[in-house]
Amino acid sequence: MSAPLAPTDHHDVVVVGGGHNGLVAACYLARAGLSVLVLERLGHTGGAAVSAQAFSGHAARLSRYSYLVSVLPDAMVADLGLDLRLESRRTASYTPLVRDGRATGLLVERPEGEATRRSFAEVTGSDDAYAQWQAFGADAEALAAAVAPTLMQPLPREADVRAAVDERVWRELVATPLGVTVRERLDDDLLRGTVATDGLIGTSVSLDDPSLVANRCFLYHVVGNGTGEWRVPVGGMGAVTGALRARAEQLGATVLTGAGVSRIAADRGAVGGGAEVTWDDASGSHTVPAGHVLANVAPWVLEILRGGAADPSTKPVGAQLKINLLLDRLPRLASGVDPEVAYAGTLHLDEGYVALEAAYADAAAGRLPERIPGEVYCHSLTDPSILGPDAPAGQHTLTYFGLHTPSTLFEGPDGEQVRAEATRRALAGLQQHLAEPLEDCLARDADGRPCVEVRTPVDLEHELALPGGHIFHGDLEWPWASSRAALDTPAQRWGVQTDADAVLLCGSGARRGGAVSGLGGHDAAMAVLEQR
Repeated sequence: MSAPLAPTDHHDVVVVGGGHNGLVAACYLARAGLSVLVLERLGHTGGAAVSAQAFSGHAARLSRYSYLVSVLPDAMVADLGLDLRLESRRTASYTPLVRDGRATGLLVERPEGEATRRSFAEVTGSDDAYAQWQAFGADAEALAAAVAPTLMQPLPREADVRAAVDERVWRELVATPLGVTVRERLDDDLLRGTVATDGLIGTSVSLDDPSLVANRCFLYHVVGNGTGEWRVPVGGMGAVTGALRARAEQLGATVLTGAGVSRIAADRGAVGGGAEVTWDDASGSHTVPAGHVLANVAPWVLEILRGGAADPSTKPVGAQLKINLLLDRLPRLASGVDPEVAYAGTLHLDEGYVALEAAYADAAAGRLPERIPGEVYCHSLTDPSILGPDAPAGQHTLTYFGLHTPSTLFEGPDGEQVRAEATRRALAGLQQHLAEPLEDCLARDADGRPCVEVRTPVDLEHELALPGGHIFHGDLEWPWASSRAALDTPAQRWGVQTDADAVLLCGSGARRGGAVSGLGGHDAAMAVLEQR
């Protein structure tokens, strides 16, 4: 915690929330010479991008909530001079499966090579599937290449982005439900699901939904730096926000932790003027005036802070299950593949196309999916530093991320039972492909308990104040403006406007928010600077 402030201190900008977007905004604004105050409710900054020593008796620091980086522009890292290193994973993905009674798996290398081509042929029976895979990937990269350069600029118009993309690519990936496109482009159910999964990470919806929510989620998962590559931050996710906080304070921003904001006062519809922010900490209640308030909280939370009602009908519904594990050794797979190859990338579980839609149908009917689609990552294969200097030989982390597990399933009197059953089903999805019991590979904490940590959407709401545990604060938006959208003000041009001139969105709820990208914070800062 920084030095206490006098209640009457005025700041050019007060940032509410010390997650990565708020810290990005603080960096840019402090660098421009503005007085910036960041208020964080928790005793530490970082929000969902933190590293934590999750298991007693072990020094391993896990990326507790968010876990990989892609959408964060390399240009932003360089622009802010962040002390941050992102490492590529040597495997893109491995999908274990049983076909014709035989345990096998689909390997996708990074970069793709002969082993990838051979794996596609062995799993599908021909070279046609790999050709379809490559063609679809090339189209996704073409869309990403057109969109990525615009992400640190004012919102482009949809027509301008569309003009930079082949009309067929735009029609198939932007204008047509993702499910329709993958069924038309890919013959194999496994490949269809592997591609479509990128439209469902953090988003629970049918792939045929005409809202195109899955398409928007898919774009965010393939757009990162024009390649869509997801990388491991060395030191864990906490290294990202640690670098941002260090840079923000070096540039002159003041960061207060343990400061829970209770009120943001700003006239709705007011032009010019300013705002006031009230927070409570160990020393009491404080109020400061500010030229701008940047809300690095979900829009649903912002409405409450501004005196509105907590409307349950508009509350977001998150739908992911996160399980962190610490292992004494990587479990062997029934296919016989080298575990250090299989776990080095994204391990897909029950994510065939039919399985994805069946799981959504269960969730939409208010049932826990019989087979939960999920993915597994082993960050310690790419970054062993997170294990600590004295980690025993063979120790590794595993992260499981499950889909179609909405927060509503975990609420109410049966929530703990559902949580336990969801954990059982999720880990069973991995166990079905193993050649040995997963339990035999688990490390034990200082009290002899298996090193397994579970986080449901309800946990994320309680721990991080994410309404409904929604990791994107709500449905993602297209990262461009429609032809009819008003772009008259800096806030509108950067996609961070609210109904009060002095209050701007600064987090995942901004037009280009979502994922660990820093774009919400960058765009809010640019809007403030454009007004000066």
